[in-house]
Amino acid sequence: MPICLLVEDSDDDADTVTEAFRRSGIPGHLQRVSNGDECLTLLRVAGATRPPALVLMDLNMPGTDGRETLRQIKADAKLKNIPVVVTSTSANPRDLAFCYSAGANAYHVKSVSHPQHLDAMTTLLQYWLGAVVPPAYPVRSP
Repeated sequence: MPICLLVEDSDDDADTVTEAFRRSGIPGHLQRVSNGDECLTLLRVAGATRPPALVLMDLNMPGTDGRETLRQIKADAKLKNIPVVVTSTSANPRDLAFCYSAGANAYHVKSVSHPQHLDAMTTLLQYWLGAVVPPAYPVRSP
């Protein structure tokens, strides 16, 4: 299971995160899926026993988008403690409010400047994968 699961339909944005992961110096690996359905399948099959330390997820994707994927992750007793950081070009207050109310652990607005976006993603990965202590797994229902 990956240390970080990237849910991103844009090859350019995925390349930026891949470079940021490399630059972060965090051991482990990054696994990419391109939509919410693939994310949910992966988490439900492998994530229940050895989940990723972080799900980094785009908000606007075709098919099952980040909103619905986030809602389903946080509604699942076996997955709800996995940290989910939403990334989006949207700074719309409604998107932020929805994501935080649905249980997102953080919301990152993608910069249009590639160098700034790369720096921000590197910092984000170093924080979530290097400084944060992830929840203990497997999660047991009370």
